[in-house]
Amino acid sequence: MAALAAIFDLDGTLLDTLGDLTAAVNYALGELSCPRRTREEVRSFIGNGVPTLLRRSLPAGADEEMHRQAMALFSAYYGENMTKTTAPYPGIPWLLERLSEDGVRLGVVSNKKHDATQPLCRRFFGALLGCALGARDDSERKPNPSMLLRAIELLGTDEAHTVYIGDSDVDIQTAQAAGIPCCPVGWGYRTAAFLRENGAKEVFETPEALYNRLTALFAQRG
Repeated sequence: MAALAAIFDLDGTLLDTLGDLTAAVNYALGELSCPRRTREEVRSFIGNGVPTLLRRSLPAGADEEMHRQAMALFSAYYGENMTKTTAPYPGIPWLLERLSEDGVRLGVVSNKKHDATQPLCRRFFGALLGCALGARDDSERKPNPSMLLRAIELLGTDEAHTVYIGDSDVDIQTAQAAGIPCCPVGWGYRTAAFLRENGAKEVFETPEALYNRLTALFAQRG
């Protein structure tokens, strides 16, 4: 029988990264003499990777050269400051430990750059994760399911025994494209109402509720 696996999005699902992302966005905007963005604006821009985050954050009419400069400024700043305020959401360490104790294999698939995803996952989750994948280029970014399918392979299981957990419409679309169930969570960067409007049948508001649902799903698949 194939192993059971739970694969998670990172930003807005396992980690609250909003403060550090907002700081990095505003550093880049300030260096380019552009207006700063609020936390809530940055929250609404997250989900499709850093290039899209910065396109949405720059003023209307910004050209590709300004976008390239913003990317370089953001990346340099964020690389040095990505753990100033970032932390797991309450209950997340408990959730991952319980799932691991239950024999569930755990992974991360994120639209964050791979070279940021890796150190964050090592710092906050260590050996609990069997794999942690971030995007290496635009072609890999969700909702393209290629990273998710690769994570399933790395965890030594198959689509029939895997669940994907995320906080956005992009995560719902990615799971659908990979042919696996999605458990959307409501504590991240999109509201429960938004997630339901974008295809979520259930939205889980606490790690405890998510754990109970995952346990039921895995019982059906085990």
